[in-house]
Amino acid sequence: QVQLVESGGGLVQTGGSLRLSCAASGGSFSSYSMAWFRQAPGKEREFVAACNWSGSNTYYADSVKGRFTISRDNAKNTVFLQMNSLKPDDTDVYYCAARSGGWRTRPGMYTYWGQGTQVTVSS
Repeated sequence: QVQLVESGGGLVQTGGSLRLSCAASGGSFSSYSMAWFRQAPGKEREFVAACNWSGSNTYYADSVKGRFTISRDNAKNTVFLQMNSLKPDDTDVYYCAARSGGWRTRPGMYTYWGQGTQVTVSS
C-alpha cells in the first residue's frame, strides 16, 4: 500500500511559478510510474504529466508542454511538478498518482492517489 501526500500548492499571479511535491511512503516508490493530474469542480480529472520509474521517460499534456516539468528523486521517494508561466486556466486541485508498470494518461489506470493540493493563479 502506497500513501501519497502532495504539497506546494498556493496562490500565484499569472506568469509566476510553483513547485509541487508528492512524497510517497509504504511501498516501493522506485518501481512505480508517477503522474500528475488536475481537476476543477464539476469537471473530469485531467492528465497533466507522467514519468517512468527512473524519470528518464516523461510525457506532458499539450496544455502544459514547455511550461511544466515532472521529475523524481527516488532516494527521497518524491516526485515533483515544476510549473512555470502559470495561467489562470491552470487553477485546479492537483493530484499525484502512482501505478505499477508504464505510465498512462487515463486516471482510471492509476492505483494510488494523493489527497490533492490547490493551485490558484490570479489574473
